[in-house]
Amino acid sequence: MKYQAINSQLFISNRQRFIQKMKPNSIAIFRSNYEFVKNGDASLDFKQNSDLFWMSGIDQEDSFLVLYPDCPDASFRECLFLKQTNATIAVWDGHKYTKEEATQTSGIKHIYWNDGFWNTIRSKVNYATNIYLNLNENDRFSFKSPYSDLDFAREMKTHFPLHNFERSAPILQRLRSVKSEIEMELIKHAIGISKKGFERLLKFVKPGVMEYEVEAELIHEYIRNAATGHSFHPIVASGASACVLHYVENNKPCKDGDLLLVDCGVDYANYASDMTRVIPVNGRFTQRQKDVYNAVLRVMREATKLLKPGTMLMDYHQIVGKELMEKELVDLGLLTMDDIKNEPTDWPAYKKYFMHGTSHFLGIDVHDVGMRYEAMQVGHLFTCEPGIYIQSEGIGIRLENNILITENGPFDLMDAINMPLEVDEIEAIMNA
Repeated sequence: MKYQAINSQLFISNRQRFIQKMKPNSIAIFRSNYEFVKNGDASLDFKQNSDLFWMSGIDQEDSFLVLYPDCPDASFRECLFLKQTNATIAVWDGHKYTKEEATQTSGIKHIYWNDGFWNTIRSKVNYATNIYLNLNENDRFSFKSPYSDLDFAREMKTHFPLHNFERSAPILQRLRSVKSEIEMELIKHAIGISKKGFERLLKFVKPGVMEYEVEAELIHEYIRNAATGHSFHPIVASGASACVLHYVENNKPCKDGDLLLVDCGVDYANYASDMTRVIPVNGRFTQRQKDVYNAVLRVMREATKLLKPGTMLMDYHQIVGKELMEKELVDLGLLTMDDIKNEPTDWPAYKKYFMHGTSHFLGIDVHDVGMRYEAMQVGHLFTCEPGIYIQSEGIGIRLENNILITENGPFDLMDAINMPLEVDEIEAIMNA
């Protein structure tokens, strides 16, 4: 790992919070993600299971976390099963956790090697009444391929068909959505690297550069600041490509007079930042571009004010679209009052130009887990990212900051470090 060691108190506290929500005489088991084959003998970069990492800090494949607070054997009330290294692994793959390092990282004292997992765990599970297992229940998840949690759940049900199985996900969705101070420091660090990447782009972009060159500038800045890499595949979209919401080709030239939309994020210590900015390729906004940009910015500022304890996320989306964005689109001449009067009940007129939601949970995952049908609360972290997309004019503008909900209202983490956002700021840096 490139990142600095994380205070193990984060993981100790997280486990305690989870254990408090478990039913009596229950065991919870978490398994690391798979290493996926790319082609031939090459593998994709390993990415740890977010829930296992959140409770242990263990950032290594072939790992198991076991929590059984009522276990009659005290050494299995909290333990890890990890891959045991050997001379061949050390030569070909490099360092793996020692037991001492795993304890230092996680705060867990009892560490075992995973080659004895099934033989060891069977007798412990037999004492338990309930087995908590984990699945990907993120409501944005689209099942496209097998994954470790699902296969492990099937295996456990085969081995222990008479036990009562419980879902870990509903507990973790609520716990993970409330960020601790240590987590916020990691996320703030990721956001700080995002700022460096964006300021690098402001000095680099000019007519004729390719979108992939812009992408390369980002990853250069991320890696040189000890980030793991992108928190998601960056969108680097010039001109009309910015009207494609999930544009990822990043293969076109940035032309004089066009805008460039960059939606990107940093993965630092498995925590994510998420930022979108739009800049003029030649360093100067046209008046029309400026008008649309400032309209999006006004919506973002007003939407941010609504991110406070007690707000319902789905109601918030409705208010942002129907009350904030609708007015701006009328003022820009994109909608008429007749368009709004005659809109279908299931597709408001503003959706022609602003067709996505405004905010999502942020944390270990870019689209982090959280209960979207429950009220916002202190400690929740959201993006705020309205946009206007005018295909006929080749203009796509989305602006995105990261907002922490506090007792005193919303706190904009990007404004707090003076991340460039205003038109004048962007033009000044690009033309310095």
